[in-house]
Amino acid sequence: MPSLLLVLALVLGWLPGATRAEGRGAAITQLRLEQADDGIYLAAQVSFELPPLVEEVLDKGIAIYFVAEAELYRERWYWTDLKVAQASRYMRLAYQPLTRRWRLNVSSAPITNAGFGVSLNQNFDTLADALEVVSRIGRMRLGDVAELGDDATHPVSFKFRLDTSQLPRPFQIGAVGQNDWNISVEKSVRLPVEKTK
Repeated sequence: MPSLLLVLALVLGWLPGATRAEGRGAAITQLRLEQADDGIYLAAQVSFELPPLVEEVLDKGIAIYFVAEAELYRERWYWTDLKVAQASRYMRLAYQPLTRRWRLNVSSAPITNAGFGVSLNQNFDTLADALEVVSRIGRMRLGDVAELGDDATHPVSFKFRLDTSQLPRPFQIGAVGQNDWNISVEKSVRLPVEKTK
């Protein structure tokens, strides 16, 4: 009889971890290097869906944090590749119950509870609109053109993740071992530099 109740609980989704959102995995759908007059930029598109558990936390007014990190290398035949540039983008997404809008803070430095520092703030009417901006990483400055060298393609490493270390402590403890909080993807690839007009 207890095993029948366990199966019933799993089927109905009563147990934690029994409900798992489909499409939880993230994927990088676009990644490119762009050369402008003032430097080299990375553009990326990440595809992911928020699991219902994360949406529920957001609806309660608790902010979640995303981090995008990129590293640019120059190849060396005699040793490992030389890292010539790196950049990070930190994004804080929160629901504002009073205005019923979503606020996204974007910064090149970690966003802490002490303040947002220098960050770009945007407001959205829907969560889908805010997540569309989170998933599009545009014009992340990696460095100067002189740092690249003359190669036709350049090794690039890109990582995108949901940063659970910035959640309130009770959620950090609850997130351990739960796949619902595991939104991360990384890719290392050789890319040509596209000149922008």
